[in-house]
Amino acid sequence: MWRHGAVALAAAALVACGGGERTGTAVKTVAIDGSSTVFPITEAVAEEFQRAHPDVRVTVGISGTGGGFKKFTVGETDMNDASRPIKASEAEQAATNSIGYIELPVAFDGITVVVNPNNAFVDRLTVEELKRIWEPGSTVQRWSQVRAGWPDQPIALYGPGTDSGTFDYFTEAVNGESGACRQDFTASEDDNVLVQGVAGDPNALAFFGYAYYAENRDKLKAVPIDPGDGAVAPSDETINNGTYRPLSRPVFVYVSTAAAERPEVQAFVKFYIDNAPQLVSEVGYVPLPAEVYRLALQRFESRVTGTAFAEGTVGKSLADVLAAESK
Repeated sequence: MWRHGAVALAAAALVACGGGERTGTAVKTVAIDGSSTVFPITEAVAEEFQRAHPDVRVTVGISGTGGGFKKFTVGETDMNDASRPIKASEAEQAATNSIGYIELPVAFDGITVVVNPNNAFVDRLTVEELKRIWEPGSTVQRWSQVRAGWPDQPIALYGPGTDSGTFDYFTEAVNGESGACRQDFTASEDDNVLVQGVAGDPNALAFFGYAYYAENRDKLKAVPIDPGDGAVAPSDETINNGTYRPLSRPVFVYVSTAAAERPEVQAFVKFYIDNAPQLVSEVGYVPLPAEVYRLALQRFESRVTGTAFAEGTVGKSLADVLAAESK
């Protein structure tokens, strides 16, 4: 899908090896796993970094945010891509295993609700309609049950798997509780599978990260979302300014404090933050303000550990949250 494809091919075979310098070789590794949403950004950064640092191999896996944290919190990886902040249970697991971590926001995403481009009747969806479709125990099986006048055709639902941070965020934003969702939908941790499902089914409905929509505009139709004061479509502008509600969110990378002491990891993280504005845009996401990247780098260089975003930050600017942490 992405032009930066070489890293992904190596990831499956190498990511399980963990971080550190590899015995018997001059090649050092940075092992990363986690979110399929953040994957395109990290993959692009990894490929560009390796061009400048051929002695470092960066491996990038896609286990989902939760699946990645399972590895990260036991020390199997150096970094975790995450499309939501770390959960309390994951932070407890990290503490149990003496894994410190530095939390760095890297981009804005807008979870995008999509239908097949041949679907001519879905012009918008309200948050309440999304809730009726996706809530636990939902009996909505046909489009006619969503809104009067829509055709009596079945809805084929696609969504991220339960290890996905996108799944967690969407269910909390729409259904009021992270993980609360009907179970009868086609799930995958690989968003490309979801894209293909919707592209091939005129009755499909799905949600996933904005970049996967942006890369496949010819195969998908984005649905404007109405939180109660008017429908807004996802775009660079509406995601950045927060008017695409309630599905706009920051996405993150987490860096192990032990890994952060290795020169190759330090170089990679600095390269990531310095080049994020360009590469984030290139793969279809929305860059953060320059001040947020400055504060994120400062957070890393000062080794500020723990999470600033796990709770109590909704409605606050990322710069304000990070600036408060640096005081």
